[in-house]
Amino acid sequence: MFIVSVLANLLAMGRRFNTLPALSRRLGGGERLASVTLAPSGSSTVPHFDLETKLRTLAGREPAWPDRTTDLSRTALTLRLVRAGTLGRVVGERRVRLEFLDYPGEWLLDLPMLEEDYAAWSRQTLAGLRSPARAEAAAPFLEWLSGVRASDPANESVARRGHELYRAALVALREQGFRWLQPGRALNPGPRGDAPVLHFFPLDDVPDRPAPGTLVALLADRHEAYRRDMQTTEFRGKLDRFDRQIVLVDVLDALHRGEAAFDDTARAIGAIAKALRRDGILARLFGRAQPTHLAFAATKADHVPASSRPALASLLADLAGDFAYGEVRAVHAISALRATEDVTVRRGLAEVDAVSGVPIGENARRSFDPGTIPSRRPDAVYWAAPPFRFAGFRPPLLDQPAERGIPHLGLDLLLDDVIGDALA
Repeated sequence: MFIVSVLANLLAMGRRFNTLPALSRRLGGGERLASVTLAPSGSSTVPHFDLETKLRTLAGREPAWPDRTTDLSRTALTLRLVRAGTLGRVVGERRVRLEFLDYPGEWLLDLPMLEEDYAAWSRQTLAGLRSPARAEAAAPFLEWLSGVRASDPANESVARRGHELYRAALVALREQGFRWLQPGRALNPGPRGDAPVLHFFPLDDVPDRPAPGTLVALLADRHEAYRRDMQTTEFRGKLDRFDRQIVLVDVLDALHRGEAAFDDTARAIGAIAKALRRDGILARLFGRAQPTHLAFAATKADHVPASSRPALASLLADLAGDFAYGEVRAVHAISALRATEDVTVRRGLAEVDAVSGVPIGENARRSFDPGTIPSRRPDAVYWAAPPFRFAGFRPPLLDQPAERGIPHLGLDLLLDDVIGDALA
């Protein structure tokens, strides 16, 4: 939905609609922007991001949110810009090409795996699965694992069965709001599907030097092959081509899921921020900092009233920590497609800020008071109160082909931080 909104609003901006005010101000009130067009896909080996189909779905009789991202996709825009000043008018216009790469967020959590061998990964993964918060979802896998030994003979059917049960545990944990789930391609395999390189799982008592022909040797070899494949296929040549990165985080969902899911999300955010720093994993792998402009964005900001949105951004900034390493670091609270309006409701004897929208699965508008959004990592007092439970809002019906853009919250300020200098 984020990329749909960015593309639709930039295209509308090229038609002289003020859909992104912060970018418009940078471009002299939009006067320096001559046109915005979708660029041809050319001979790219990455699947095309199908903007038209997604817009039709949003403009249908029963609008629906786009599906979860499960694979790589790519698209690009060409912006024609009139140069500023007298000399600019003499030199003429310039063209800026903006390329967008969409990929599953789970893949970013594979970055920490690049620095772990199979023994270390197995220890920390099994410790997490056996924690009280995760043990129930992981029970079928852990029960099966109790009958498996690292010294067992290598067996393809055992490796596949273990992978299937481990993957099922990851899927169940994701549905409960957990985000520290590795490997990411176990959840979203990508274009090559469920390849044998994915068929590994954590084991107990992994020796330093696995004996050839044993199950642990087979799984360790696949773990190492997976790490090499990530470096050479998924990150090198794809992510390392892009110098601007936006990491989208559903902070509200983590808050609503409870303390265990929130702490898990916080761990994931911290690990991603660390990996993307100047001295992080990508820099060590590829010899240069990636990217130069990085932003973290708390999504679904329209689920809370305007008065709570600064706290939402502040909470995400607290979780991300000090990730400054390049020219720009930024934290925002955004909504790619605004589905609510700000209202006030009565809480006891007082009127409080709230939002109004149509809940998913319903047809009538309702008002919701999401309660207090903490500006820092919540303490025990916050978690002692009953969590706010809500499935979300239906998307508003959009005009097709969205020539006037898509209603959003804060998208222009985020884009100004991340790409504004490229348009100046």
